[in-house]
This record gives sequence, C-alpha cells and structure tokens, in this order.
Amino acid sequence: MTRSPPLRELPPSYTPPPRTAAPQILAGSLKAPLWLRAYFQGLLFSLGCGIQRHCGKVLFLGLLAFGALALGLRMAIIETNLEQLWVEVGSRVSQELHYTKEKLGEEAAYTSQMLIQTARQEGENILTPEALGLHLQAALTASKVQVSLYGKSWDLNKICYKSGVPLIENGMIERMIEKLFPCVILTPLDCFWEGAKLQGGSAYLPGRPDIQWTNLDPEQLLEELGPFASLEGFRELLDKAQVGQAYVGRPCLHPDDLHCPPSAPNHHSRQAPNVAHELSRGCHGFSHKFMHWQEELLLGGMARDPQGQLLRAEALQSTFLLMSPRQLYEHFRGDYQTHDIGWSEEQASTVLQAWQRRFVQLAQEALPENASQQIHAFTSTTLDDILHAFSEVSAARVVGGYLLMLAYACVTMLRWDCAQSQGAVGLAGVLLVALAVASGLGLCALLGITFNAATTQVLPFLALGIGVDDVFLLAHAFTEALPGTPLQVPTVSWQERMGECLQRTGTNVVLTSINNVAAFLMAALVPIPALRAFSLQAAIVVGCTFVAVMLVFPAILSLDLRRRHCQRLDVLCCFSSPCSARVIQILPQELGDGTVPVGVAHLTATVQAFTHCEASSQHVVTILPPQAHLVPPPSDPLGSELFSPGGSTRDLLGQEGETRQKAACKSLPCARWNLAHFARYQFAPLLLQSHAKAIVLVLFGALLGLSLYGATLVQDGLALTDVVPRGTKEHAFLSAQLRYFSLYEVALVTQGGFDYAHSQRALFDLHQRFSSLKAVLPPPATQAPRTWLHYYRNWLQGIQAAFDQDWASGRITRHSYRNGSEDGALAYKLLIQTGDAQEPLDFSQLTTRKLVDREGLIPPELFYMGLTVWVSSDPLGLAASQANFYPPPPEWLHDKYDTTGENLRIPPAQPLEFAQFPFLLRGLQKTADFVEAIEGARAACAEAGQAGVHAYPSGSPFLFWEQYLGLRRCFLLAVCILLVCTFLVCALLLLNPWTAGLIVLVLAMMTAELFGIMGFLGIKLSAIPVVILVASVGIGVEFTVHVALGFLTTQGSRNLRAARALEHTFAPVTDGAISTLLGLLMLAGSHFDFIVRYFFAALTVLTLLGLLHGLVLLPVLLSILGPPPEVIQMYKESPEVLSPPAPQGGGLRWGASPSLPQSFARVTTSMTVAIHPPPLPGAYVHPASDEPPWSPAATSSGNLSSRGPGPATG
Repeated sequence: MTRSPPLRELPPSYTPPPRTAAPQILAGSLKAPLWLRAYFQGLLFSLGCGIQRHCGKVLFLGLLAFGALALGLRMAIIETNLEQLWVEVGSRVSQELHYTKEKLGEEAAYTSQMLIQTARQEGENILTPEALGLHLQAALTASKVQVSLYGKSWDLNKICYKSGVPLIENGMIERMIEKLFPCVILTPLDCFWEGAKLQGGSAYLPGRPDIQWTNLDPEQLLEELGPFASLEGFRELLDKAQVGQAYVGRPCLHPDDLHCPPSAPNHHSRQAPNVAHELSRGCHGFSHKFMHWQEELLLGGMARDPQGQLLRAEALQSTFLLMSPRQLYEHFRGDYQTHDIGWSEEQASTVLQAWQRRFVQLAQEALPENASQQIHAFTSTTLDDILHAFSEVSAARVVGGYLLMLAYACVTMLRWDCAQSQGAVGLAGVLLVALAVASGLGLCALLGITFNAATTQVLPFLALGIGVDDVFLLAHAFTEALPGTPLQVPTVSWQERMGECLQRTGTNVVLTSINNVAAFLMAALVPIPALRAFSLQAAIVVGCTFVAVMLVFPAILSLDLRRRHCQRLDVLCCFSSPCSARVIQILPQELGDGTVPVGVAHLTATVQAFTHCEASSQHVVTILPPQAHLVPPPSDPLGSELFSPGGSTRDLLGQEGETRQKAACKSLPCARWNLAHFARYQFAPLLLQSHAKAIVLVLFGALLGLSLYGATLVQDGLALTDVVPRGTKEHAFLSAQLRYFSLYEVALVTQGGFDYAHSQRALFDLHQRFSSLKAVLPPPATQAPRTWLHYYRNWLQGIQAAFDQDWASGRITRHSYRNGSEDGALAYKLLIQTGDAQEPLDFSQLTTRKLVDREGLIPPELFYMGLTVWVSSDPLGLAASQANFYPPPPEWLHDKYDTTGENLRIPPAQPLEFAQFPFLLRGLQKTADFVEAIEGARAACAEAGQAGVHAYPSGSPFLFWEQYLGLRRCFLLAVCILLVCTFLVCALLLLNPWTAGLIVLVLAMMTAELFGIMGFLGIKLSAIPVVILVASVGIGVEFTVHVALGFLTTQGSRNLRAARALEHTFAPVTDGAISTLLGLLMLAGSHFDFIVRYFFAALTVLTLLGLLHGLVLLPVLLSILGPPPEVIQMYKESPEVLSPPAPQGGGLRWGASPSLPQSFARVTTSMTVAIHPPPLPGAYVHPASDEPPWSPAATSSGNLSSRGPGPATG
C-alpha cells in the first residue's frame, strides 16, 4: 500500500477549523456498520493490492492448484442404481432395505422382461384370435432369442427363472424334469395350448418322439412309465400341484393348426375359442394350484357387463422371468458347460444383459409396420441403459454452452476504445470459471461424492452461469476509476487499482457466494441421496468458483491493466494500440464572473474532499475545501439528483462516453449507449414515478396471488415417463404400462425378535389387515391366499387327512407306516415329535394330537419341525409363496422305507428372522394413490407391532414414493431455514437488518411465485424441484443484494438512492442474468424432456423472476420502505469557520482555513455539488428530500474513502 498524499498537496489557503464545528459535514448515522464494513473492505483492499503486486505468481499457482484438483475427475463414479439414488438416507425405508439385504443379499430373486401389446387404433378391442395370434408371434420371437458369448450359446431355457424344481429319487425322471421343467412366463397365451410353444425344453425317452410341452400329457406319461419305475411320489407331487394334462388339455387358439392336440376341447369342432370367456378368470401355468395369473396381470383396459363378465380389453401383457446374475452364476458354477471359461458373476451379468437387449430388439421388430397391433418391450437392462444415457455427459452440449458463453463475454466486454476494451479478460474469465467448475467436481470425486444425472446434465451449466456473474461484476468495476482517481492521476497509484476494485465490489461477491453456498447446503437437507449429492457438489463448485474469482481473476485483471498501461491491443496484446490509453482529468475553468452560463440547466462543482474520523464523536467527517470550479453537466432527465462524477471514467458496468475531453480515438455514436446509460436516462426516471410505483406493486401483487393459486395445482410425483425421452419406444412402453398395468409387486416382511410359533394368530390378523387395503389386489374367491403360512397350514391339513385315512384303513399302525401313503407317512413322523431333545419321540401322540388344531393354528412344539418337512416336501408351494425364509430351514429327505429309524428324527428349523407375504397393489396412478397405500400399509404394521409382530412393507412403492409423505414438510423447513440464514448473513455483512429483511421478503416472494408457476407448467413436486426451489433463495441473492447494497451506501432521499443504485447495478445484474440464461440455454437442447422441463424451464423462470424482482420490485420497495442512508449530510453552522456570502449570480463561494488538523486522514476524493435551478415545465421532478436545498448531490459512501479505515461501499 502506498503512502497517503502529503499535506502539502492540500490547498495552501486552507486553515484548520475548530473541532467543535465543521463546514459541510457528512456524518455517519450508523457508526458500527460503517466501521465494520470499512475494516472488512480494508482487508479486501490489502488483498487486491497484494494480488496485483504478485499477479503472475498468483495466476500460476492458482491455475496449478485448480488444474490439480480437476484431475480428480478421473476418479469420478457415476451412480445409476435407483435404490442408491432415491432411497432416503437414514430413513426407516433405508433401514428396512438394509435389513432385507443383510438377510437375503443384494439382489432380487428374478428380473422381469415384459411385452405389452396395444392396438394402433386407440380403444380397439384386443380380445380376438387375430390379436392373440400376433401376440403369440411376438412372444414366440422373443422366447427364441439366443446370444453367443464366451463360446457358448445362451437361450431362454438356460437363463430363465424356474419356480420350485422338485427333487426326485428316480434318476431318469429327475433328468427329464430338469430338461422339461418350464420357465415362469406370465402370459395370456397360457389360457390356450399355444402357451406351450413358449417353453423351449425337451426330453428324450426311448421309443417316443421328443417330449415337449406342446405334446406332453403328464397323466398319460405316468401311466406309460408306471410298470417300469416307482413314480408314486412324483405322481402325488403332480396331483398336489394340479398339473392334470398341462397344456394339451387347453383349447387351441387356432384349431386349424396341424399340431393342435386331439385332447384340446375344440380340436374336433375346429371352432375358434371365445377369447374373452377363456381369459375372464385369468390363466394358469402348468400348475393350476400354484401358477395362477390373475386378469389384472394379463389384460389392461378391461370392460365388463353388469354381471361382471369380461367383454373387452385394450392391452395384453406377457412377462418373462429370468434368473438374477448371482442365481445364474450359482446355477452354472462347476457345470461342464462353463468349466473352461472362468465362469464368474460378472460374466453371468453380461450374458443376461446381452440376452435382454436382443429380446427387446427382436420383440419390437416381430410385427410388420402395417400390422393392426403394436408391441412394446422393456427389460431391467433397458432401464439401466436409460439411466446410463441419462447420466452421460454430453460433450457437445458442454462445449457448445461454454463456447456460447465465451462469445458473449468477449462481445459484451469489447469496446471501440482499445484502452477500455476487455474482450481478453472476458475470455479468460469464462475459461477460469470453467476450470473452477472442473476443479470443484474433481474435488467432489476425491471426497467420494458420487455423480448422477443431475451432476452431469445440469451442474456444469448452472455453475457456469452463476460463476460468470461475479466475473462480469469485477471486470467492469475494475475499469471504473473512482471519482477524482482516474487511471493515471497521481492521487491513487495504478498499482492500487485492484485493491480499489475489491474494496468496492468484493463485499457483493462475498455476500452472493456465501448465500449461494448456504442455499445449496440447505438443499442438502433433502434426504434423497441423488439430490443431496447434487447439492453438496453445487456448494463445493460454487465455493471453488468464488475462490477463483476472488483470488485468480484479480491477477488476470492486473495483467490486463499492464496491457492497457502499455497501450496494447485487446485480445491481440502483442500489437500496440492506435488509441491512447490515457484518461486525463480536466478540471473545468472557473467562471470569471461567477455567473451561471446561459442555457445551463444546473451546475456542478468538482472539489477535493477530505475524510476525517473524529475521535471524540466517532463520526466519519468529510470536509469540502474552498477550491470550486463550475462546469455545465450533460443533460439529465433526473435533474441534478443523478449525475456522473467528474472524475469517473466509466460506470460500474459501462462507460459514460460523454466526457468533456475525448481520447484520441473517438467511438461511434451507437457505441456510447450502454445499460448504465439506459438505467440512468430511461429506466429509473420512469420506474420511480409515483404512478409507476403503484402499477408495479399492483402487478407484482397480482403475480403473487396468481402464483399462490398455481401452488394449489402442483401435484407430487415423478414417474419414469417424466424422465424417459418422449417419442422413444421406451417412453411408449412406460406410458402403456402406466395406463393399463399399474400393478406393483410388494411384500409384507416379518422380522425376527418374536416367536413365530406362538404368534400365528397375530400373523394371520396382519395378513388380513393388509389384504383389506384398498390398493391390494385380492385373490380369486376360489383360491387360498398366496402366503407361506396359509400354504404351510393347508399342506399340514392335507397330510393329516391322508394319515387319518391310512389309520382308519389300517395301512398305518402305531409301529409301521410303510403301507401307508407318502403323505400319511410324513404325518406319522410329525405326529410323534415332542420337541424334547431328551425324549424326541412319543408314539402315543399319533391319535391324541393334530397337526393343525380346531382354531387353524399349528402346535408351537411342531411348528419349526413341520416347517423343515414342508420346505423339503412341497417345493412348488414354497416357490409360489415367495417366503424367502432366513435362516433357511435345513434340508431333510423323507425316506419311506428307512429301517434304521434315523429318518424319524426331524431337525427343527431355526427361529425365523425373515419371511414375507407377497401382495399385488393395483390402481396406483397418482402420487396420492401411492401415499394412501403406504399410509395404510404402515398403519397395518403398526397395529401388528402392538401385538408383538415386527413387520414392514417392502417394494418399489415404499422405496421411491415414501419420500412424499414428508417431502413438503422437508421443503418448507429447508426454505424457512435458508431464509433465516440469508437474513443473518445479509444482516451480518450489510450490518443493516432493515435491508436484510427487505431482501428476504423479495426472496420469499420469488420462491412462492416460482412454486406457483411450476403448477401452471405441469411440473410435479419431487425431490428435484425441491432442490431448485431451495436453491432459488441463494440464486435470487445474485439479483437483489447489489441493488440493496447500492441503495444502502448512497446518500440522499429514498427516490434518489434507489435511482442511483439502479444506475450502478442495472448493468451487472442484467449481464449476470443473461450469462445465467446462456449457461442454461444448452439444457434446452437435451433429448431428455425431463431436463428441459424440470431444469431448463424452472431455472429460466427463476432467472427471469430474479431479474424482475431485483430491478423492478426491489427498487420500488426501497424507494418506499428503504432504510435511512448510512452516511447523511449534516449542517453545522459556525460563524468562526463558515461565513458564506450570498451567492452572486448563482456563484458558489467557500470560506475555509488553509490547512487541516493533524487528526484528519490524508485521503482525497472527489465530490460534486449541484445547484438546482427551478425545474423546466414538464420536467420530471424528484420528491423533495429531507436535506437542505443547497446540499451536495448524492454521493456513494464508497466515495468517502479510498482505502484505509474510512467507510466505503461494498
């Protein structure tokens, strides 16, 4: 920091006044705010001077540090797992999901591949043989998919999910079953013989053609094989599963088919079946008991007659189930087919993904373009591919957005006067912000914060728009010389220019950056991992751009100052400029006669002002010395209330262009206009008229009222159809699924911590309460509930009945069960169990106890031993129940002919820690439907908890929709906390709660209006819009704080201060808005409609609202309700010091002592004093201020101190 000017530079005729009075004193009315801000700005001044002195070193080290952090992007991990992205952190759903994975592992039992068929003509009935034939064509094409990987061929029969494959002692039958056991395919074709064509298994027996499901009659096969093998157990298994004749006993969809079996009901009549009648009760797989596909799983858009009979439907659905990667790996581990390829779980996953992609491709191409029906296919891999594509960084859009910003920055900062041009600074600033964004993201990657679609698709553009705002502010402020301190005036060395710039504008940058960081940190309160990661990343990126703008960008400005000092061309800095870079301050000549020239509307006097801090009163005092010169100012529609200081070379964001002396190179007339000129001469005079204020308040009040109405239109939710690009095949499938098949598989999970054996009644009651929920799809009236407890109890009742028959007929006695049936023997072994390790068997119980008592409960002492037997003996029932027991019951094989007695001992299952009841939820179209179902399920679990049963619901509705139970509360909490934080930050840095309150009021209005406009735009409320709404508070500070700070630190009446604030901030705020819009513009080119609507539209509306509120509403509010100025003019008349004679002819005379007291700061600045003549007719007249009519024109408090302890503008 250079020394202050010596006292000898003061006017020689000046004498010190007494300490009790001073002429023309400007005294601080808010002493503490001024002192504190002066101290803070002194730090900024020192920072700026230090950076300017070492600009090369700072630039090199800054670029090195940011470049090193940017390398962290190589460690970035993009998360696409929906559970990891959307399940609330620390929520009960997260805890329940963790419990499920702890017991069962990381993945589901199977994955679903779906085909949906709809008519091209909307509303057309699809229940016709022709439509079913086209569905068969598409499903058959999809079922024949084969992929070749690792030197092997993989087809559906190898990778499909097969439910409950039984273990058979007969080796020949076991091998045949292994080859023939069907895949689980839920399809309306299963109502017909043609459903067998989708099953690809086959077996060979000597003397018979290949056995396939299209020609397999299990009953006939068992009769033919009976004389050659003991198949009693297998026969009982098929009877229990109600397999019957399987597919050959079902009607043929096309009876003219040569392969239609003679056993088909319509084989001989050759009549096409009544499709609606056959499908009216749903369809069955090969097992009528355990594989029943309800209508709602197969048909969509159904219509019925008054009696409930199915008449028509508009959609068909088939679902193919595949094994999970782990299941596929385990199935083929150690198999001869994979022993030579290093079989792994990753390879299994690759096989499944390749097959699924091929499945979708062939299914969609199965029907010709001119067919009357259309096929929509979808797999779990399709969803993963969509999420990967959604999360990929679009290099073209990123490069395009940054090139657009580079062009805008260069063009908007170029000037005809080469000394004033900053095109290279604009280019360097944008590139610096780009590097800061990259370094911020790299730091996030190093910290382990995973990336997601919001990070890759939105954050680079949003951060660019926010970061470039401050670049514009600093760059344009740097070219503006302080009044009385032009670029080459000796009073302020050019080596201190960066300190002056940061002193005047650093507070704005700090305030906006802190609020932006706080906004995104508050948005991280939303407990959704994807949005929490986005918010944290945004906060870190904004922090990095702040550091870059405050530390590295000043070094760039300092280097550009050297270019201007050396008179080099802008951008092409190697060439000398033909224009002079000198800015010369010409003090106007004093009028000889002291009269006002004819035609001059008003006069200004440029004088030297001296700032002093009185130790006694702690007032900040500025004394106007006696030397005065009169100059005619340019025409000003606001009269003398708005002016350009005589020593100013440029406004905050523009040039004044109408100085009394021109540089050597004259700019074109069209180049003299800029945003500051517009704000001063057109916008402010119009806005601050009384009737204009009234109109503004009415319009914004109407906008607020309309927005409050729009807020009532906002619905909760975020469907996959909102995310997937419109017009794609994936979007068509999801739309059809949402419309016709809004079904969700869920489960009611029971945990450990209670005794299942003694809580059977509570478990049945829990199931009943859950089944009674409105959204739960009830089972057919003729079918028992599909739960493990019902299947287990029914199985026990069945073997009890078999035992009773065998006992009554004498085939089973107290000492022998070998002549009895298989089921009777099983019941025998269970009935003699005591559960006592010392005496495990009691044969006297054979006739004194039952496996199921009269109340339908299983004796507790038999519960876990019976569970072991059921799991081992009824694999189809266990698979259909989807119980997923943990710990799994031990394996136990029943041997009816065991003579050692060891087979009588049945190992009990361990106490259960996990089991589940499966359910189907239907009719869930809107988020309100999901919320209602979730609340009902939670209430049922809470009631069960009172009975001692620990349970929770599980499934995608609870994973992804439970967040909406508290989303609005979380949103309101985050916004309120952020508004309070914004108030505290603004009040702390501005040291004016009044101004902070007005800023927060405007920000709250912006947030409410954005929320309402979202309702009119059809944007649903989910975690993503909540983040934008919360972040809008911080982003809105960019548009309000500059105006508020300019108003606060300006002197004069409220109208004058509002106009003055607009003059200095209109350009930077507008340029900031344009830069933000340009940063967002590339989002409009995204092929994801979700990005366009939820990010581009919402953030664009936010930017426009911020522009309107910051430049229209806030100035009006400040002109009406604004706080008093920090520095006000006080008149202390002292005859000893000031004896002003009556002005002659409008002249101005000052009386003063030739020198200043030693306590006065040795700082000079420039002030302008205006003399007001009567206004011209029709001229705009500002409302009178409280100051005396001779007062100097309003002066920014930043002009009261250039550096050091004196107050200055932020």
